[in-house]
Amino acid sequence: MLDIKDFSFFENQNSFDFKGFLIKTASYWKWFVLGLIICLTIAHQINIRKQPIYSLEATMAISEQKNPLFTANTSLVFNWGGTSDQVQTIASTLKSRSHNEIVVSKLDYFVEYLQEQKYYTQDVYGLTPFVVKLDKSKSHIYQRPIRIKFISQSEYEIELDFANSSSITVINYSTNTTDNVTVANGVYRKRFKVGQPINLPFLNWTLEIKGTPENYVGSEYIVSLNSFDGAVSRYRNVKVVIDDKAGSILKLSMEGTNKPRMVDYLNETISTLMKRQLDSKNLFAENTIKYIDTTLTLMEGEVRVANDELKDFSRNRNIIEIESKGQAFQDKISELDVTNDDINRKLNYYNNLTNYLKNSTDYSKLPAPSVAGIDDPNIGRNVSSLIALSVRRSEMAYSVKSEAMFSTIDNEITALKKVLLENIITAKGAIQYESSQIKSKISQAESKIMQLPEDSQAYLKIMRKYNLSNSVIDAFLQKRHEAQIVKAANLSDIQFIDPAKDIGGGLIGPRTGVNYVIAIFLGLIIPLSIVFLIFFINNSIQNTDDVSNLTSIPLIGVVGVKQSFNNLAVFDKPKSALSESFRAIRSSLQFLYKKQKLDGSKTLMLTSSVSGEGKTFCSINIATVFALSEKKTVIVGLDLRKPKIFEDFNLKNEIGVVNYLIGQNTLEEITSHTKVPYLDVITSGPIPPNPSELIMGEALQELLERLKEKYDYIILDTPPVGLVTDAVELSQYSDVTLYVMRQNFTKKEMVNLLNNRVKRGELSNVSIILNGFENKAKYGAGYGYGYGYGYGAYSNGYHDDDEPKNIIVKYYNRLFKKSRG
Repeated sequence: MLDIKDFSFFENQNSFDFKGFLIKTASYWKWFVLGLIICLTIAHQINIRKQPIYSLEATMAISEQKNPLFTANTSLVFNWGGTSDQVQTIASTLKSRSHNEIVVSKLDYFVEYLQEQKYYTQDVYGLTPFVVKLDKSKSHIYQRPIRIKFISQSEYEIELDFANSSSITVINYSTNTTDNVTVANGVYRKRFKVGQPINLPFLNWTLEIKGTPENYVGSEYIVSLNSFDGAVSRYRNVKVVIDDKAGSILKLSMEGTNKPRMVDYLNETISTLMKRQLDSKNLFAENTIKYIDTTLTLMEGEVRVANDELKDFSRNRNIIEIESKGQAFQDKISELDVTNDDINRKLNYYNNLTNYLKNSTDYSKLPAPSVAGIDDPNIGRNVSSLIALSVRRSEMAYSVKSEAMFSTIDNEITALKKVLLENIITAKGAIQYESSQIKSKISQAESKIMQLPEDSQAYLKIMRKYNLSNSVIDAFLQKRHEAQIVKAANLSDIQFIDPAKDIGGGLIGPRTGVNYVIAIFLGLIIPLSIVFLIFFINNSIQNTDDVSNLTSIPLIGVVGVKQSFNNLAVFDKPKSALSESFRAIRSSLQFLYKKQKLDGSKTLMLTSSVSGEGKTFCSINIATVFALSEKKTVIVGLDLRKPKIFEDFNLKNEIGVVNYLIGQNTLEEITSHTKVPYLDVITSGPIPPNPSELIMGEALQELLERLKEKYDYIILDTPPVGLVTDAVELSQYSDVTLYVMRQNFTKKEMVNLLNNRVKRGELSNVSIILNGFENKAKYGAGYGYGYGYGYGAYSNGYHDDDEPKNIIVKYYNRLFKKSRG
């Protein structure tokens, strides 16, 4: 049966050392400071180099404006549909190419007025003391900066850079085409008078001063003439929003760096739309007036002909007598003629309308039915609706790309045409019957006129033609007058609610505060991510918790970072916190010896996983603390492969343990005294070809027996147990084995090697020293969590200062300090 303890391995593997991560993070505080400085500096540079961005808006309403002069007696019908039918069309029109071409052309927004500032080139439209008037029918330099400097109030200088150019591109805005013009290589500079027309192959304008500006002499500006189509494309991005609560309200908004430019554009685009919509609304009346004017021209000719005939007939005749004979028939036949003409005009209108509907696709030029005397409300309403749909479709061609929307409006037009054709058939049937009745009455009247004398018949014939023409002209003049009155009284369905206006504010960017917040966030998160990555991939020992989590072998001491050049840290600074940490190890060792009930000489072996973990440094200083307590101590250099211990005592490694083991020298000859009282050193000597065999020989056992007779403590400095097996062979001669680990150096998997060797009995009586520990998180200034005697500010007066006061000396020592072995 599984026990819960069986899962402890997995818990240890998956646990995250949050405390260690915080300590590691705090140790890199300089990275965070540097990250914040860099990111805030970048954010500041971005903020000062960006132009302010503003947002302005204008509001307009769409409501069907009824003509105040339209009454039941008005013979012209204007029906443009409800408001809901126009809102979407108007919203699309505002973003259409054709509409924005009109606005851009009115405002000359392809002309840019610029001024160089410290960090950017500013758009100064509306802020310059001048304006340029282009001759759009001529060529202008294209997309090159034209530098303008005012020499005086009435004179300015133009500068153009034609360096490395034999020809330049020019544009003609009337045709919107480009061409090339040959120029002289170099800088073109010339002075002109304000108001003087400039006529050059590449520039044709007049510069005029606006109002009465002050202090503009010496000012410099840049004018750039850009693509017309490019300017139109930019302004098609105007934002149009239909109000959710009021569907007939449209809000237009723009974002940019120049508020006067946006104010002018928003107001002009609405004004232009209002005019276009009113023109469309007046189209019905204009078509009617044109039709009437054409008819009146023809009728005036007929009147002149009839008048001339009457004059010719009156010569040498008694008109009074002739007129009196036919007076009884004249009024009646004239009335019948007018009625018959009205009927014929209606029939002609219906016939022409039928042909137009069947053969044409543009119905925007249809005249009103009332012009022909047709008062059928269905026909009048349907004709006006057909005109409105035709106008809408023509506007959609520039703003709508959806075939579905075109299909919808085409279906509406087709259905309306069918209804209108049916209305025409019905109306023509009624009129044709009326026409036959009138013609019968005219025939009866004409048969009676035939009984009159020939002169009277001729006179009545001329008068019938003359009276009919006058009656028609009077009727058409009345219709034209009605159309003009209704047109003049029409109001646009688009009205300003709030014109765009610069009242201050409107600033939306750059968001300097947000940029600084982002900079602070990045300045912290980037170093934090790096630290987390280092912490995550770092598989080395970081603190005492790592040691206790990876092994059950006791940790008897924590040694701090050495700040001196050599390894004699305890001897050089006996009152330092580092020295106290070695004294603490000495106390722990004495407790271990006492626990083992050892008397006499004691043997201590120091080893590690790999080279560089500081076993030689620890050997020297542990031996030093024993010697300073007046215990005869000897350090034996048994790292025969890579000897180091002689360097710190300024000794030569010419003879040593190797010479004794091969029988060349005696113990006295290989033993060296040091400047530390009670401390001797036996170096390893020359590197032998067979170090392992020498250590395994009986000579080494004999050497150690003789040393025990002379010394209280024997310190064996051995090679790394993770690289060679020499330390395993030497462990049989030691009473206690100290395994040295180093912070940020010893890999965690090396601890498994130690555990396995202890488990197999290859090493016994093992304890651990954590070397090179630097608690950068500063839980006090000491070394270790309770190990050693450093307690930050509370240690003043008890320890020498291990850390150099001068920061230059501090980093110099760190750069050139010696390796610890």
